[in-house]
Amino acid sequence: MNVVQLVSVAILPLILAITVHEAAHGWVAYRLGDPTAKSQGRLTFNPLPHIDLIGTIVVPMVLLLLGGFIFGWAKPVPVDLRNFKRPRHDMAIVALAGPTSNLLMALAWGMVVKLAIVLPESLHWMTLPLILMGKIGMTLNIILAVLNFLPLPPLDGSRILAWLLPTQGALMLDRIEPYGIFILIGLLYLGIWDKLISPLVNAVNAMMMTALSLPM
Repeated sequence: MNVVQLVSVAILPLILAITVHEAAHGWVAYRLGDPTAKSQGRLTFNPLPHIDLIGTIVVPMVLLLLGGFIFGWAKPVPVDLRNFKRPRHDMAIVALAGPTSNLLMALAWGMVVKLAIVLPESLHWMTLPLILMGKIGMTLNIILAVLNFLPLPPLDGSRILAWLLPTQGALMLDRIEPYGIFILIGLLYLGIWDKLISPLVNAVNAMMMTALSLPM
C-alpha cells in the first residue's frame, strides 16, 4: 500500500480508538455522579471535542508510517473526584471504562473483517479495504487497551492500582504522575514494547481472531 492508501484506511479506526476511549471515561464518570465532562461538551462520541492535533493525528500517523509501535492520545476528559461518593473506587471504574471500550471496539472491527469476507460478488471491490481497516482497527484498539492497563500514571491502570493499594501507595502513585509519560518513553526505549506489550497485543489479537473464527 502507498502512503495515501494506508492513511485512508487507518484514519477512522485511529480517531475512533482514541476518542471513544475518552468518551467512555466521561460517560461512566457522569453515571457515577460527576457532570464535569458533560458540562464541557465531552460526553459525546463526536471526535472533534476530543481530538488533540499532535496526540490524536500527527504522532500516531508518523509512527504508523515509520512502521513502529502506535501510540497516541486525545484531550483527557476532565473528572472531578469530589463528585464521587467513593473517590478512589469510582475513579478506578472510570479508568477501567477506557481500555474496556477499546477491547469492545477491537471486537467490533473484527466483525467488520468477518463481514467483509462474506460480501457478495457485486461488492467485492470493498472487501480488501474493509479487511485492512478492520485489522488495523483491531490492532490499534488492542494496543491502546494493553498500554492503558499498565499501572503507570497517568495511564488508566494506575487508577485501578491506586484503588487496590493502601493510602500511602496511592499517594506515591499520585506523586509519580507528572513524570509518568517520561518513564513510559524510557521503558519503551529500554525494550518494554518487544518484551511485554507486543506479546500481549499478539496474544489478545489471536484470541479475538479465534473467537470470531477469522483467518490468522
